[in-house]
Amino acid sequence: MGKRKWYFNMVTGEPELGPLSPIDRRMGPYDSREDAMNAWKIVRERNRRWEEQDRRWGGDSD
Repeated sequence: MGKRKWYFNMVTGEPELGPLSPIDRRMGPYDSREDAMNAWKIVRERNRRWEEQDRRWGGDSD
């Protein structure tokens, strides 16, 4: 069986080993507790990259 993953509880601001809280209150899964603690930072960086890819792919239509 695979290694258990970490999740970040957006309500409590705490990491959780395994999906303990309801899905609408958590982000993840993450491979480590440290990654779960950096969930907001990871989300911001992913969004920034996706927005940049969208601009390059479709051009600015604004």
